[in-house]
Amino acid sequence: MKKEKKISASFIYFFGAFGGILFGYDIGVMTGALPFLQDDWNLAGHAGLIGWITSAVMLGAIFGGAMAGILSDRLGRRKMILISAVVFVIGSILCGLAPHNGQYYLIGARVLLGLAVGAASALVPSYMSEMAPAKLRGRLSGINQVMIVSGMLLSYIIDFLLKGLPETWAWRLMLGIAAVPAVILFFGVLALPESPRFLVKSKKLAEASKVLSYIRKPEEVDKELDQIIKTAKQEEQISHTTTWGTLLTGRYRALVIAGIGVAAFQQFQGANAIFYYIPLIVEKATGHSASEALMWPIIQGVILVLGALFFLVIADKFNRRTLLTIGGTVMGLSFILPAILNTFVKSDASPTIMLIFLCIYVAFYSCTWAPLTWVIVGEIFPLAIRGRASGLASSFNWIGSFLVGLLFPIMTASMPQELVFAIFGIICFLGVLFIRFCVPETRGHTLEEIEQQAAERKLA
Repeated sequence: MKKEKKISASFIYFFGAFGGILFGYDIGVMTGALPFLQDDWNLAGHAGLIGWITSAVMLGAIFGGAMAGILSDRLGRRKMILISAVVFVIGSILCGLAPHNGQYYLIGARVLLGLAVGAASALVPSYMSEMAPAKLRGRLSGINQVMIVSGMLLSYIIDFLLKGLPETWAWRLMLGIAAVPAVILFFGVLALPESPRFLVKSKKLAEASKVLSYIRKPEEVDKELDQIIKTAKQEEQISHTTTWGTLLTGRYRALVIAGIGVAAFQQFQGANAIFYYIPLIVEKATGHSASEALMWPIIQGVILVLGALFFLVIADKFNRRTLLTIGGTVMGLSFILPAILNTFVKSDASPTIMLIFLCIYVAFYSCTWAPLTWVIVGEIFPLAIRGRASGLASSFNWIGSFLVGLLFPIMTASMPQELVFAIFGIICFLGVLFIRFCVPETRGHTLEEIEQQAAERKLA
């Protein structure tokens, strides 16, 4: 009898992580491509079109994440990741082949690409968490964040390396190259098994046991399989009694507001305005061409990666609310202080000061709000509402990302750039107030304790 080939845990986690790199690449690549696209298609002065082209991916992601969650329960996590990778390849190639001045074609292609981005952002962490042993699940949010920002940094580096090409070739290659990691993801995931949790829900217990034998010690397989079966039965019973209206009942309302609020504030605080438009921000602040400012995204990318790595060190050493309060306060000051200085202390150094403060913002964002949002969303919702509430929080996050990407160029075209950032700074402070008054502390608490805490309106 042929011996079953074992699939190593490191292979599984690598391709789970690779999904994060793919997701991050497509978030970041437009940063460098946009200045060349803007010149090639004469989009200067068309702030609305620039906003739509940039934010179209997030519009698609709103629906991609929601559809992936529903379809993955029917088709399986692995199969949906494979489908997402195929859509990613097609969308990337279509973007690179956009006809000259085909603004609406490009917007449509990027919405299609967004379906894959949203699906990947939801499916890959879910698959990884279902394959990983319990002792590793707590760190997956942080590790996934490291991979996402690594993908963003990779896109910034590729943008920088391609900047010497003719305009029409530069932005097309930047967007089209996203197909390469998608192909790698497809063939990597093709070799992976389905998650044991989905197999149990599909009544394929023998296959679930076989998959667990690949990634667990022999003495752990039966015990974990029994736990998965027990949890699946609980969720099946809950699913028959839980509706969307359940989220608004007195028992859960406070926690739903807290989780969705954190997810929404993470985007409305303006981080993606920096990540999508930093070359144009530098151009407006300094007067230098945006296509010559592609070193700034790399600087931001390095800060993001270092911040995400630092979060892995501090994640479980400080309360969630403490880190979010410190991060949000510094982020708010980083946006507001340049506006104050520019108003009262006019200086040739003002653009440099603003860029330094933007770096400070990115540093604190990367080790507080960026990863902790998803840690809290994963911890704060009780089992009875977790699926629906987590999906709703993710949708609000993508809606915020879409609106920031769409509105930022329109806002900067109609008011001073420092004032736009000051508005985001005020939102940062509102986010801090929201954390202090509406969000319970989740570190070290069971789901039942968090639920009781919210019911009593007492914050740790």
